[in-house]
Amino acid sequence: MKVLWLFAHPDQRSLSGALKDEGLRLLEAHGHQHQVSDLYAMKWNPVVDAADYDHDPADRFLVGAASERAYTGGHLSPDIEAEQQKLTWADTLVVQFPLWWYGMPAILKGWFDRVFIKGFAFGLTDPASGRPLRYGDGRLTGKRALVITTAGARAATLGPRGVNGDLNDLLFPLQHGTLWYTGMSVLPPLLIPGADRTTPTAYATAATRLRDRLLTLPTTTPLPFRHQNTGDYDDDLLLSPHLTAAPTGPAAHYTSPPPPTHP
Repeated sequence: MKVLWLFAHPDQRSLSGALKDEGLRLLEAHGHQHQVSDLYAMKWNPVVDAADYDHDPADRFLVGAASERAYTGGHLSPDIEAEQQKLTWADTLVVQFPLWWYGMPAILKGWFDRVFIKGFAFGLTDPASGRPLRYGDGRLTGKRALVITTAGARAATLGPRGVNGDLNDLLFPLQHGTLWYTGMSVLPPLLIPGADRTTPTAYATAATRLRDRLLTLPTTTPLPFRHQNTGDYDDDLLLSPHLTAAPTGPAAHYTSPPPPTHP
């Protein structure tokens, strides 16, 4: 494998930092290549700005159009180009972060905002149908993605009956709306719960679970998201009439229930 490990935690001494180091050691030991984007260590700028795209400030700043022009014309900010080159090189993306307020840290959201631009991460059209190639098809098709997240909450509270909501629902904007949207196959996420109360025994269990998931990255069955262009959605991108029995909300966009996320 060629793995890009995308990491967003401000303290290398944290549980997240220890698990990242554990994971990278395992990849090296098994002969896999890796690159790391440690966003806090890099002092990554998460804010989209006209300067990213060499855009004339006198003109209205339409982000989608400006970013696509800069990408196709070779005028992107060098830090964005460097991250795109890493992702192009990789066949697997590991996205690791602590779950803060039901989502990613802002610095990580800003990585996707600035790196996943039109022309690079999306923007292809099927020449036969005219439909955009997204949700299972697109420029990043063929790559795999794994989300690893630590949470202070207990595992059961991030399950289907937990007060915090099911983890796959909380991660739906990232897993479905970003990774699957651009064509990546998304593996079931790895949740490390109770992060603020970790004991040596709990850490050993977490490290074992991480190692097991990394060793099976190439063979793990991805989350069963529906493809946009294989008949499950009509021309208005609504679920097709034959799927009237499908549930509502995020669950409607799986062909079958995803596996549970808690150990």
